Amino acid sequence: MAEFYFDEIIKVLKFDSLVVYDKVSRINANSEDDDFYLELDVHAEIYQMLPGEKYRMVISNTLHKDGSTVSNHFSEGKQASLADKFEYVMHGLLYKMAEAKDAKDDVKVVVYVSFGGLQLMLKGDPLKMHKFKVDQRLFLLLRKM
Repeated sequence: MAEFYFDEIIKVLKFDSLVVYDKVSRINANSEDDDFYLELDVHAEIYQMLPGEKYRMVISNTLHKDGSTVSNHFSEGKQASLADKFEYVMHGLLYKMAEAKDAKDDVKVVVYVSFGGLQLMLKGDPLKMHKFKVDQRLFLLLRKM
């Protein structure tokens, strides 16, 4: 069984189309229970996310349902994948982790992932962010609710 590093319903708070690249939008979102805050760049022509909409967002180290590692070799035939149940998938590298304080002076862990230039900044409680490690290859999957 695949292990998820993050599996939450997020609500888009803000949509900014004035990011550095054409066709890229940056969304700001919170998890439904307000435990996480994130900023995510998405390719707006492929997948548009608007303020007020909710999405299921999953971060995993594999796309294989059995939890096995994704290799560079693709076997013949169609293997069941986590991506089959999502609308937008990105693959990237966790390149930085840091600590930050929120408005209530609580310590949060901040994770930075690059998906070929598209960025994710995810901020949350240290107890819920313990699976993340620098230099991990991760998949981000999104589906509109």
